[in-house]
Amino acid sequence: MSAVLVGIIIIIAIVPAMSSASGREKICIIGSGNWGSAIATVVGRNAGRLDFCQDEVNMWVFDEKIDTEEGEIMLSELINTRHENAKYLPGIKIPKNVIAYPELKRACEGATLLIFVLPHQFLPKLLPTLREHADSNCRGVSLIKGLDFDSTTRKPILVSKSIEQSMGDGFRCGALMGANVANEVAEQHMCESTLACDFEDRELNDRTLAIFNEPPNFRVSRINDVAGAEVCGAIKNIVALGAGFVDGLNLGGNTKAALMRVGLLEMKQFCTTFFTGVEPSTFLESCGLADLITTCYGGRNRRCAELFARKQKESHTVDCGQLWMEIERKMLNGQKLQGTLAAEEVYLSLKSRQLLDVFPLMTTIYEIAFQGRPIDEITKGIRVADISSSSLISKV
Repeated sequence: MSAVLVGIIIIIAIVPAMSSASGREKICIIGSGNWGSAIATVVGRNAGRLDFCQDEVNMWVFDEKIDTEEGEIMLSELINTRHENAKYLPGIKIPKNVIAYPELKRACEGATLLIFVLPHQFLPKLLPTLREHADSNCRGVSLIKGLDFDSTTRKPILVSKSIEQSMGDGFRCGALMGANVANEVAEQHMCESTLACDFEDRELNDRTLAIFNEPPNFRVSRINDVAGAEVCGAIKNIVALGAGFVDGLNLGGNTKAALMRVGLLEMKQFCTTFFTGVEPSTFLESCGLADLITTCYGGRNRRCAELFARKQKESHTVDCGQLWMEIERKMLNGQKLQGTLAAEEVYLSLKSRQLLDVFPLMTTIYEIAFQGRPIDEITKGIRVADISSSSLISKV
């Protein structure tokens, strides 16, 4: 199976209260990037006030040297002494009860709550250590906005399902998705998010919700539709690339609105084509429509795609792959784009099933992003395909 790097993954593993020595949840965050540091502010504050959580939250950090006015300092030391991630989330104070550790084993020892916040391709190497040293009765919630794909069949696989299979021993994993720009969450601007899970225990569902929910600023609602929420989180990043192309052409709000409408329809079509149990109401949750709107106006995928469009207009002979790498280096400070990698994998999956005509927008976005198709042809992809459900089923 090929793991797709489509951004950042967060898993939260939770067990019943009596599973830890103290009878309370022991939380460990795996990773410390932009979104990871932002969610740490929410989880840290919540852990400090919830009776069923231990006050201290461990955070595993892939350590690196950071230049400061006083000289070089390791990132973990910077977080522990200044309570700020000056590289990935500058200007935001991280709660003092969030403690950074550069050793994974030490960070996760006995943890009953694991929060993974790191590039997706690094996850498989960490899972054996986590499975060995974290509490044996853990659960998960994935915040990665992406999908895995079977390397043989190219069929999309939920990240939550990949995690469950890797962790084994009855590990259960849900998803948290929504219109959540990291910096705005960290600055405590009001926003919503959607927790999709069903741990077959009302108390566990309620506890999971409480760990994330921090009203009035970070408002989380719960649904059961993990597949719908998780796929929306991945596919909307592809649509956001198209929104960036529209902005790069200065086509205006009418064109972008049309693109977003068709994009939402293709998100829904992709979900129902490849996954069962998807609820129509999911697309009107924060994980659906709201996340699509936010990403198409303020996300990193849109911003980078706009620059790509302007560069392509200047030189039609540009190497697409090289240009994306240059844009990442220039704009993302060590972070990665989700939309480009998702676009590649989704395109290959659709092509293998002869479904490209069913998804004209996602197909056009890929061809512009990677095959040198003229940027102004984005409008040709803003249309709804006419295809019957029966023909879809025969191809999947």
